[in-house]
Amino acid sequence: MGEDFVLELPKLDYAALAPMLILFGAACLGVLIEAFVPRAARNAVQLVLGLLALIGALVAVVLRAPHVTDANAQTAARALSIDQAGLFLQGSILVLAIVSLLLFGERTLENGGPFVAQAAITVGSELDRNQAAKQPGATEVYPLALFAVGGMMLFVTANDLLVMFVALEVFSLPLYLLCALARRKRLLSQEAALKYFLLGAYASAFFLFGLALVYGYAGAVDFRSIHASINNSPNDIILLIAGLAMLSIGLLFKAAAAPFHVWTPDVYQGAPTPITAFMAACTKVAAFGALARVLYVGFDGLGWEFTPVLGVIAVLTMLIGAILAVTQTDLKRLLAYSSIANAGYLLVGVLGGGKEGLSSMLFYLVAYGFLVIAAFAMLTLVRDADGEATHLARWAGLGKRSPLFAGVFTFLLLAFAGIPLTSGFVAKFAVFGAGIAGNQTWLVLFGVLSSIILAFPYLRVVVMMWLSEPGETTPSVSIPGALTSTALMIGVLVTLVLGVWPTPLIDLTTNVSNFIR
Repeated sequence: MGEDFVLELPKLDYAALAPMLILFGAACLGVLIEAFVPRAARNAVQLVLGLLALIGALVAVVLRAPHVTDANAQTAARALSIDQAGLFLQGSILVLAIVSLLLFGERTLENGGPFVAQAAITVGSELDRNQAAKQPGATEVYPLALFAVGGMMLFVTANDLLVMFVALEVFSLPLYLLCALARRKRLLSQEAALKYFLLGAYASAFFLFGLALVYGYAGAVDFRSIHASINNSPNDIILLIAGLAMLSIGLLFKAAAAPFHVWTPDVYQGAPTPITAFMAACTKVAAFGALARVLYVGFDGLGWEFTPVLGVIAVLTMLIGAILAVTQTDLKRLLAYSSIANAGYLLVGVLGGGKEGLSSMLFYLVAYGFLVIAAFAMLTLVRDADGEATHLARWAGLGKRSPLFAGVFTFLLLAFAGIPLTSGFVAKFAVFGAGIAGNQTWLVLFGVLSSIILAFPYLRVVVMMWLSEPGETTPSVSIPGALTSTALMIGVLVTLVLGVWPTPLIDLTTNVSNFIR
């Protein structure tokens, strides 16, 4: 026998991995709670566990931030890069997830909420509508959400394409299930989930195929090796460009960028509204965080090759989102197309490049995340006997029936439109400024044009609420519970504060806008 074989395990920095370990551990514990805790107490236990896990992970991220250096940022055999930008993205996902979880808890606590055990309402069941309404909420949303958040945190810190693909599947699969949990519109919800799953599977396949092409070029899948191979073989990059194109399809699908956006309106409309808020805020942070890491770290040597193509995609995304938003009569679909247009604005910041481009993208993600959660929290409150009233005509005259809530929603819509003294204005100003600084003025011109178009559907809702007379079909605004009130208040206050005093967050995003290869 020759020399003894010694298996050398990778050195793990458990302090850096602690936030993700907390979430995955709590998610596994949540699965056990579903099996062993009595149904009556399950929601309260799951809600407390979920909030504690998210808060604990956030504390771990905050404690880690002062100790990050270029030398200790990489861990797990350089498969992960827990750098300052990665920690900011992780912290943003966690904060937005905490606010989203408050909406989960409110809707599962009440009878008739959008979550219900699917076994009780399957087609052909003898349970009628009233009996189904008495069923407790589907508390499996909590461990599924924790798995999704853990996957998103892994996704934005992956320094290796293979790890990034695993993270993509870890947070995507729970989202497919969460989208199918709406009770009052279960057929629409399940159809939306199926569409999301099938299109997501194709996007994942493109990502995996791109990974294989990149490996064929570089002989490795970590970003440092890919970057080095581009510098060493600058003339033979056709295979690499094809691989990057395939990778971009998978990432742009999650970002809801055109022409990979077709799933967004159906899924936003069919999913339970708290799940829609969670996806609109957290998934966008994860998608753009990963996209920026791929472009800034692994493929920055290909700037001229991918910038024009992504620029065209950004223009299509902004125009398609804005123009189709004008034609919508359902508020959830309107916000879906708004999300598509906002993905285009984020691409302007990404393509601006440099520290200013990354900083503006990080600011925009936080501002938009809180704004969209508050908007969907408002949608959960306007209800009639059939549940949430999301059709635009049903909101006519709401300002005279519920002036306080109509005023809050008006403020949120003005923020979406980019009116000054709101976070929406500051965020757009930041990404457009980064675009001009990065010589992408043509993108900024299209961004301003799409913003003008997109303002019309927002203002149309405002006009209908305040200048129309309430009719017999005008729904009432339900009194929000403590959890929904807290989520709504946080979203509105952050939107106002970032519009009036954005300097602290801008300074923070500027200081952390650096990826470590």
